Amino acid sequence: MSALAYEHVATKDAPWPVADCDMINGGDTAWVLVSMALVLFMTPGLAFFYGGLVHRGSVLTIIMQCIVSMGLTAIIWFFLGFSLAFGESAGGIIGNPASYPLFLSLDPCTPAGYPMQSSGTIPGLLFAGYQMMFACITPALITGAFADRVTFPAYLLFISLWIILVYCPFAHWIWNSNGFLNQWGVWDFAGGIVVHISAGFAALASIFVVGSRKYASEEERTALQVPHNRTFVALGTGMLWFGWFGFNGGSALSAGGMAVFAVVNTCVSAGVAMFLWILIEWAHVGKPSVVGACIGAIAGLATITPCAGFVRPWAAFVIGVVAAFFCYGCVLLRDVFKWDDALDVWAVHGMGGWIGSILIGVFADPILGGPAASGEQFAKQLAAAVGTAVYSFIVSFVLLHLVNLITPVVPSDADIAEGLDSSMHGEHAYDEDAIKAKANKGGWGDDQEITSEYPQQAHVQPQFFTQEPQQPPQQFVQEPMQHMAYSEMPLKAYSEYPQQPPYSYPPMQQQQPQPQQVIYTDQQGLYNAY
Repeated sequence: MSALAYEHVATKDAPWPVADCDMINGGDTAWVLVSMALVLFMTPGLAFFYGGLVHRGSVLTIIMQCIVSMGLTAIIWFFLGFSLAFGESAGGIIGNPASYPLFLSLDPCTPAGYPMQSSGTIPGLLFAGYQMMFACITPALITGAFADRVTFPAYLLFISLWIILVYCPFAHWIWNSNGFLNQWGVWDFAGGIVVHISAGFAALASIFVVGSRKYASEEERTALQVPHNRTFVALGTGMLWFGWFGFNGGSALSAGGMAVFAVVNTCVSAGVAMFLWILIEWAHVGKPSVVGACIGAIAGLATITPCAGFVRPWAAFVIGVVAAFFCYGCVLLRDVFKWDDALDVWAVHGMGGWIGSILIGVFADPILGGPAASGEQFAKQLAAAVGTAVYSFIVSFVLLHLVNLITPVVPSDADIAEGLDSSMHGEHAYDEDAIKAKANKGGWGDDQEITSEYPQQAHVQPQFFTQEPQQPPQQFVQEPMQHMAYSEMPLKAYSEYPQQPPYSYPPMQQQQPQPQQVIYTDQQGLYNAY
């Protein structure tokens, strides 16, 4: 938000901003309203992106971690977070919690102050809502690092504390006009430091607390680390890219030239980084991949974020080039150090936001409304990027250990083996997984216990469920078919309605089971398990 903050009109009767509807611009308000919706759209996009990258047993777990942040963080932001970030400053360190609890003193005519303008042109209430969307997605970014390794209660407690102790202070330091980094001259257009460095280095800290994932063999490690649904990854990337126009473009807080530069630069950097990532991966591993292209695009988007409204498109092109090579190198470095950052949150988001924040000192053009590129600005951006990264890492590391004293952070081996979707949430992302799990637990009949995917000895006694029809009762008859592997018979409906008896089932023929398709039935109908 380029050092966004409220200008306080402090009087005895009006200690907070004074309402002035004449200052509100309808076009700016409309643009930020749309941008708010776009940023919200990014969190489900992140859920799809992360969900496709993990194995099928943890899809719902990581989606839940992303989605629940939209609810929990919004509550914290509403009661406390907005005041801590943008309230009356206490020494440039943190905001006064009593400034805007429950969004009090905010209304459709209370303007948001903006240091690069004489006054704000959008309602303060809209600004609070727009900032809420940033707060919601930031802790969700961390989840990709500790995929498969954190319990849900511990996650909820951790992000609650993390928002208060890391995210809100970062927002206050840089985006509040009275924050000490803002006063020193540090710039961050849309969250390179506040969002990406904070989340990326919290992600790095988390992997040192929860440790690496455990595998029985190298084959199992390879199988479980392969993205289970690349279609989800591509879909999530598209949703994130689309939403990023509101993330960066909306950070201008106006529908003017700065927003135009931010949106165009966002697309240029992402496109360049994506294509170069494809070429680098092609040269490195022999083939270009869809997943690689998607990760490259995210690297370009994260890197341009801190300087999107401060640089010209030619500079955005260069930043996209830097993003591709720098973030790809960080991925390789992560492999060298054997850090189990499951979805490369540190390498792409953390380091992308880190290098992008520093490049403000290299490419910023003051004509666009931001700082001027200089050695002094470069040094300030570097110091801020390093200092905030260290702060986020240390605080996140300590928080996770404290949370572990209250509730276990790492799931048990049994829960991990079962799959966190099932053990933590009692669900499966795919019906066939649910059917296999139920079958392996003997859930299909008292005389059946299936212990492998292709049962050799177990005979399956089908259980047909029929609802009592109203007019007239329809008979269902099983007819044997020679090509069936087991003695299950498909249902065939007849239009005749015999009187005696109303339902008739011929005796079933026993056949030698073969490792082929097994058909189960339950109260919901027929399912196929393979």
